[in-house]
Amino acid sequence: MPGTPSTAPESSVLVVDDDPEVRAAVVDGLSIEGYTVRAAADGLQALSAVAADPPAAIVLDLAMPVLDGLAVCRRLREVGNRTPVLVLTARDAVSDRVAGLDAGADDYLVKPFALDELLARVRALLRRAAPAEPESELLSFADLRMDPRTRTGERGGVALEFTRTECTLLELFLRHPGQVLPREMIQERVWGADFGPESNSLAVYVGYLRRKLESGGGGRLLHTVHGIGYRLAER
Repeated sequence: MPGTPSTAPESSVLVVDDDPEVRAAVVDGLSIEGYTVRAAADGLQALSAVAADPPAAIVLDLAMPVLDGLAVCRRLREVGNRTPVLVLTARDAVSDRVAGLDAGADDYLVKPFALDELLARVRALLRRAAPAEPESELLSFADLRMDPRTRTGERGGVALEFTRTECTLLELFLRHPGQVLPREMIQERVWGADFGPESNSLAVYVGYLRRKLESGGGGRLLHTVHGIGYRLAER
């Protein structure tokens, strides 16, 4: 069951979905949690709503008429809007999830989904977007560099950009180089207590980071330690 309204004081969420039943269910669930919720039925309405009154987070369906979710996400990021975005997709193919994240989304959820999971992911996005300032120093390991403030980096001369979740995860590894980090600890630090050990979000995001970090032909830096977790190391 949804939590108490006090879990989300004065946080505004924009829900964008062309399916009226899905849109109404998500709006109702978020409203019960205490969020101030607005809704849009297509991408153009979403961009207008963001321009008129920027929300704290956006729940964005990918498959919509007029202007789809990928185009909305790209346009927001192109103008420097960094509002956390949770994309909804009816397709579970890896390529569809990658497309959403490459467009600038921070997290994804596959339809059909449990409302409790959507609420948990919105809470996690808002926690990561809290105003606490990131560490100011440039983080580095081997030939990898990352600036947590801008969520940008570089490896082997290749410029890199990271989503909010990718940056939080990579920052954790960069602050503990060479150490084996247990899955449970990583999930708690990145996603919080809302995600149990059955969630596959960690493995998925490690895969996304590997794809970016190895895009210029560099060797693997994020290694799986079977049965335990992951380690940042040159080999």
